[in-house]
Amino acid sequence: MSVSVRDVAARAGVSVGTVSNVLNRPERVSGTTVDRVRDAIRELGFVRNDAARQLRAGRSQSIGLVILDVGNPFFTELARGAEERAAALGLAVLLGNSGEDPAREARYLDLFEEQRVRGVLISSVGEVTEQLERLRNRGTATVFVDRRAGDLPFSSVSVDDVAGGRLAAQHLIEQGRRRIAFVGGPRDLHQVRDRLAGARSAVEAAPGCMLEVIETESLTVRQGSLAGAAIAARDAADRPDAVFAANDLLAVGVLQAAAQAEGLRVPDELAIIGYDDIAFAASTVTPLSSVRQPSHLIGQTGVEILVREAEEPDTPREQIEFQPELVPRASTGA
Repeated sequence: MSVSVRDVAARAGVSVGTVSNVLNRPERVSGTTVDRVRDAIRELGFVRNDAARQLRAGRSQSIGLVILDVGNPFFTELARGAEERAAALGLAVLLGNSGEDPAREARYLDLFEEQRVRGVLISSVGEVTEQLERLRNRGTATVFVDRRAGDLPFSSVSVDDVAGGRLAAQHLIEQGRRRIAFVGGPRDLHQVRDRLAGARSAVEAAPGCMLEVIETESLTVRQGSLAGAAIAARDAADRPDAVFAANDLLAVGVLQAAAQAEGLRVPDELAIIGYDDIAFAASTVTPLSSVRQPSHLIGQTGVEILVREAEEPDTPREQIEFQPELVPRASTGA
């Protein structure tokens, strides 16, 4: 049998209104009364119906976060940044992992709309403009993270991935590499397209260099390992002498495949650079060069913009774009 606010009031010997104040505005109640009510709550095992309270208030104390891959440490750190900033503002983060599946992403957006969250942060995989506009029209702020909103009427917090792709390819070229393979996919992901575009621009500006694209099904270690094994199986004259992987998980997979192959030493025969600079990039057997994104800061900044827009819906939209940073290590011979 569930315990009600009336049960707590009876046990504490106070009114229902006093219990409500203790739960929501304790500063209005004397300290001894607060203690008496809280003792009654513990003794009875009372748990408030926060969903009902939020429906009455018309807004939630939570925000939704939809990310591409919860198994990717980049998104883990982004979520940690969002949670820390949200907690400081008295909010909670509800996490949804789309798994790079547009249908699952759409279901999370529907769920967050039903839950009447205060706002939604999203690193999208599908076409979500219509859903996000519906959310905003109902008073739910929405902000893109890890991708630029561009011409869409939303705020965003991202990194200049074109510049990041250019940084990675230029670094390989400066290390004397001329046959570069870009490993990444699927290409309908904005991040993959932009990083490839940056790499392509760097290679096209370097005489005698060429860029090969090896598309993967997803951005995982397994897919990187498959791509690396395919590279290792080629004749030496037909192999690239460098790999730019669209993220660090792919790069780790390529690195593993190279370590298992004969005559494919890293970085002598194959230089490898990743993207994101996740926590264990520096701890791989051959420390991995990478392009760093401020993942924690992206999450924090996204929450700050989201809360501001939730409180002031007419505030101008913002598109904040951080600059990436090259982190050279042993995998490129740096």
